[in-house]
Amino acid sequence: MKFSTKAIHIGNEPNLQEGGSGDVIVPIHLSTTFARKKVSIPTAGYDYSRSRNPTRDALEKNLAALENAHYAFAFSSGLAALTNVLLMFKPGDHIVSIDNVYGGNFRLFKQVFAQWGLEVSFVDFVTGDDIKKYIRPYTKLIFLESPTNPLMKIIDLASVASVAKQKKILTLVDNTFATPYWQKPLDLGTDIVLHSATKYLGGHSDVTGGCIMVNDKALADRIGFLQNAIGAVLSPFDCYNLLKGSKTLELRMKKHEENTLQVVEFLSKQKKVKKIYYPGHPSHPQYKLAKKQMKGFGAVLSLELHGNRETVRTFLESLQLFYIAINIGEVASLIEHPATMTHAAVPKAEREKCGLSDTLIRLSVGIEDVEDLIADLSQALDKV
Repeated sequence: MKFSTKAIHIGNEPNLQEGGSGDVIVPIHLSTTFARKKVSIPTAGYDYSRSRNPTRDALEKNLAALENAHYAFAFSSGLAALTNVLLMFKPGDHIVSIDNVYGGNFRLFKQVFAQWGLEVSFVDFVTGDDIKKYIRPYTKLIFLESPTNPLMKIIDLASVASVAKQKKILTLVDNTFATPYWQKPLDLGTDIVLHSATKYLGGHSDVTGGCIMVNDKALADRIGFLQNAIGAVLSPFDCYNLLKGSKTLELRMKKHEENTLQVVEFLSKQKKVKKIYYPGHPSHPQYKLAKKQMKGFGAVLSLELHGNRETVRTFLESLQLFYIAINIGEVASLIEHPATMTHAAVPKAEREKCGLSDTLIRLSVGIEDVEDLIADLSQALDKV
């Protein structure tokens, strides 16, 4: 079964059994508790909605299928999903993380779990060989974004996963930027895939959610236990909305990328643009790796302008179709300044260490008519 067929049908099967309603859209099960006839036997496996809910079950079945996973878990946000994974570890454990990560992930690592006793090293690597020198006897997890946020670095997921397995270390890939349509980390040997479902899976900036996908049953049992014990689950209404979003994921991603390639081509010819970060452009240092492990390159790019923060402010505030907003994956085009928005929680020294400059801008290209987007960028560049 191919991608869009999975997205539309798996988890969305109508109940055609006797007594079933035949809904072709999964109902929103709002009940917080479920009655039973026998004291010791929950009805259809449901007793309390934090533990299991029919709408969330449908979504999790759907998301697992999209990532070629055996198990999926839906949470109230991407950071809630990551928190559940991190709570599998104990004080004194060590995590190796790619250096360029989303500011919220950095804040969670450094300002929350560091106080609890987890040690995190933010380092620069691409391959499994690169990472070997950072692994310690008590390293338990390698945390990856690929592409990274916002510098769009591509990590060789198969080689990192191979090294991690030799050392009995788990690998977690934040696959939000690539989506399950463009990249499947579990197929490359990694252990855990994470998404901020707020982004492309939802696609319309009307759901805040997160999800985890895995193949290993023991790992799934542990994450499922923590999902229930901690309780940061996705509401039935948001599960319903995400199921709607996933049905059009392939269509949206194709249009997103089609527009992005043209936007990148335009920006690459502009003298006021100092540098472009996009894995689908031949100038990207991991362009060949991206072509090897991804089916496509996605719709997020970053660029640096010649000038300073005032140049950036003028450019951003001159745009009319690109909304200045903290998010990606929306059908509308979005733009932001990482140093003062998404990565403001990262100290300036840390930002500069990994190459995140004050003139860096991140774009999430939407599905509008690309001629209009290019015209908007052009008139804004004329003003700086």
